[in-house]
Amino acid sequence: MEYHIDVDAARLLRQARARSGLSQRDLAARAGVSQPMISAIERGVQDPRHGTLDKLLRACGHEVDLVLRGGEGVDRTQFLPMLRLTAAQRMRAASRDAQVIAQLDRARR
Repeated sequence: MEYHIDVDAARLLRQARARSGLSQRDLAARAGVSQPMISAIERGVQDPRHGTLDKLLRACGHEVDLVLRGGEGVDRTQFLPMLRLTAAQRMRAASRDAQVIAQLDRARR
């Protein structure tokens, strides 16, 4: 499985460094990354690998936490349990779900 993660590394690193009160030179010394490389990342000229960005953010006292956005993609975890049901069982479950949705809609009004 392949993922594409759209992150504005330049903005993320600039903000983390500013919050930590570090200069580019200080961050370079802490992270073991050259100051020109940090400058290039912050200007958006260089797109760092995940490991490099993680190392720089950790040196600023921050970390990367990847979380899937709600409402995107397909929740495949619900397919198999539903497919194990017979057609009649799926219809009964759908009917129960529709009744709950109707009750919620009535309560909302």
